[in-house]
Amino acid sequence: MRVVITGAGTINSLGKSVAQTMEAMREGRCGIGDLEFRDVERLSTRIGGQVKEYNAEDHFNRQQISLYDRFTQFTLLAADEAIKQSGLTFAGELAAKSGVVLGTAGGGVSTWDDNYRSVYEDGKNRVHPFVVPKLMNNAAASHVSMAYNLKGPSFTVSTACASSNHAMSQAFQMVRTGMSPVMITGGSESMLCFGGVKAWEGLRVMSRDACRPFSANRNGMVQGEGAGLYVFEEYEHARARSAEILAEVIGFAMTSDASDIVMPSKQGAARAIKGALNDAGLNGPEVGYVNAHGTGTSANDRTECAAVADAFGAHADKLMLSSTKSMHGHLIGATGAVELLACIMALRDGIIAPTIGYEEPDPDCALDVVPNEAREAKVDVAISNAFAFGGLNAVLALKKI
Repeated sequence: MRVVITGAGTINSLGKSVAQTMEAMREGRCGIGDLEFRDVERLSTRIGGQVKEYNAEDHFNRQQISLYDRFTQFTLLAADEAIKQSGLTFAGELAAKSGVVLGTAGGGVSTWDDNYRSVYEDGKNRVHPFVVPKLMNNAAASHVSMAYNLKGPSFTVSTACASSNHAMSQAFQMVRTGMSPVMITGGSESMLCFGGVKAWEGLRVMSRDACRPFSANRNGMVQGEGAGLYVFEEYEHARARSAEILAEVIGFAMTSDASDIVMPSKQGAARAIKGALNDAGLNGPEVGYVNAHGTGTSANDRTECAAVADAFGAHADKLMLSSTKSMHGHLIGATGAVELLACIMALRDGIIAPTIGYEEPDPDCALDVVPNEAREAKVDVAISNAFAFGGLNAVLALKKI
């Protein structure tokens, strides 16, 4: 069966909707700025792609806030936009068979952080009775299923920076095999609190000034937060109700490096790219755009460029490859979901999101990284890469329809 995307929703540092986010990508606008939260002055890294001017009270009541960590709040807002765009209402057999697969790496990190403070710093002996259901990684998926009456397969995938690509791959497979006619999928993350950033500082991969993927003077990654959600729907089901189709999902592949917990492998990444192309029945030259994992660390950027060159051969020099992390930061478990918007924009609008902050060519990254300014180009096929700590790789292929 064919699988199409009939709805998209997001909230991230570039915008609180798909339209705002795509506009920012077209303009090459940066959503990375000074972090604003308690004890930020104790951090060495004080920048991030934080969702600013956000108040939970504007969207949720007091009882809901007691149950919803920030990552769950972002999920529900993105789900609302995506499902409204799709025009779907879930009832009867459609509700019984449709479900939710979401990705997150940290889950309720803000809830962990707040309650560790309460117990260890403030000396309190009790925490709120909803702490566990608020922080658990599957909280967001469960709340989406309850909010929209989705009674089919619903679960959460946690594979670090590849979480949302893995989640979307599973949703794609469920629709393609006929298990579910519709799946809500994507990812959400909110690690931008003192404990969340402090933990990442320990890895010594964080930039203190900017995210500059593929630029020779890059000095590390920058964290972001937010959510990206999609409605994956069986093509004939969508066509029967005259739904607007954003793009078709045509292939995916997953591989494991099986080599190192933090250092990426060219072979593992290349096998995932080749696998996605093979699953989609594609030849390399059919692909026009690659949304890169592109974290802004030397190890990741150089390994990814080598993997793309390996997978595409001579066609690699003709590809456009960009990293939108330069604009919204690295959303860890949600990053692939927000980045999929750049693929949809390339396919639907013929606009290639740029890699901003690019200053100096790196001979080890000698591909067309669409530096600093968006580009108009006709693209029929795009792929989206996600390569995670633990050596876990997930690549999706999309087609214009």
